[in-house]
Amino acid sequence: MEKIDARKLSTDAQQQLRYQAIRLRKQGRKYKEIAEIIGVQLTTVCQWWKSYEHGGKKAIRIQKRGRPTGNCRTLKPEQEKVVQRSIRDKCPDQLKLPFALWTRIAVQQLIKDLHGIDMPIRTVGHYLKRWGYTPQKPLRHTYKQNPKAVKKWFDEQYPNIAQKAKKEKAEIHWGDETGLCNDSYHGRSYAPRGQTPAINLWPRCERVNLISTVTNQGKVRFMVYKNRMNSNTLIKFMERLIKNSDRKIFLILDNLKVHHSYIVNDWLEEHKKQIEIF
Repeated sequence: MEKIDARKLSTDAQQQLRYQAIRLRKQGRKYKEIAEIIGVQLTTVCQWWKSYEHGGKKAIRIQKRGRPTGNCRTLKPEQEKVVQRSIRDKCPDQLKLPFALWTRIAVQQLIKDLHGIDMPIRTVGHYLKRWGYTPQKPLRHTYKQNPKAVKKWFDEQYPNIAQKAKKEKAEIHWGDETGLCNDSYHGRSYAPRGQTPAINLWPRCERVNLISTVTNQGKVRFMVYKNRMNSNTLIKFMERLIKNSDRKIFLILDNLKVHHSYIVNDWLEEHKKQIEIF
């Protein structure tokens, strides 16, 4: 049999060759015969068998090649844990770093502050990847949102709205008020994979208010307004919403008081053939 270069085989395949050689030797086969069958050198078979005789099956297991895990790293395991915990539990500004989000540069500065080590930026990236930290877009926490109530509404009430809209050939609009703020963060921050980071927003900001709707097909309608939302502003928006619509509109809004004020309800009664609020 033609000799094979075992170095080109996978680790599992190399291991199976060793086990096969031991099985054949136990059956009484000679070294030369075994070498011909599995395609390796005679001396190799001899070495495997002698190792097996002295140490058993454990002695012929292929050892992991390369340097030991963690060898020659800049940070010690305890130092790595400190850095990981800081990134996971704190934002950079909470650690008096001049950054809002965790970037490689921010982590590089953190390592220098904690351990006095000037680590190259590329090495910082290798550490973050090894720890399972990925750059993610932070979540903005909505304090008054109730996920259980939202799910219940979707499961129980929305199907009825959708069925009614289909019957009346109405168009469903999802509406809400929002603002364009000067504290918006569009960058990404490093965090453990699967754990999206959150940032603390400054309580006061400069903003431009707007009310908008989006349909299930992705059509967007919006209007910019000043000051706070009130009944007259909402009515003004709904007048524009129905102006060029050839279908009745089902407008889904949240429980903001102004959405259900007496003034708004009176206006809706006069235009009930054109628009309805849920």
